[in-house]
Formats: sequence, C-alpha cells, structure tokens
Amino acid sequence: MRCKEIAHYAGKAACQEAEVLFLDDSVTIKKVRLRRNELGQVVIYREYNFEFTSDGNMRSHGEVHIMGKRIVKTFMDAYRI
Repeated sequence: MRCKEIAHYAGKAACQEAEVLFLDDSVTIKKVRLRRNELGQVVIYREYNFEFTSDGNMRSHGEVHIMGKRIVKTFMDAYRI
C-alpha cells in the first residue's frame, strides 16, 4: 500500500509541476515484476498509471515507475496547452 501512496504523490506532483489537472485522484497498478537495483539486490518493480487533463475535455495518460520504494521514472503523454 505504501508504494501506491508514493505513486499517487508522484503523479499528483508531476501534474502540479506541469500545471495540469490530476484526474480521479487515483493511480492504478499496471505492472509488477522483480528487478535488480543498482546494488544488484532483487527488489519489486512497479508501474502505475494515472490520467490528467490540460483542457478539461481530453484525458491524457501518465506513468510512475517505482523500484523498491524509490521513484525511478515519471512519464506524461504529450498534451495541449
């Protein structure tokens, strides 16, 4: 549950930084797998999806990737300004 909270915070922060609206106030799990971190330790790798809008009409897609409890990537689709 803690990782989902981390992903939620990261998605919301990315939307605030881009000045777009974080939709549904939620993230959903997309992928879970085991990976090795930079120290060679096996950790759980998770990918979460979220949606946002820049104009109030069109939904766009975003992702947060977490390895262990560390955010490794935040991605947002291109959107209209």
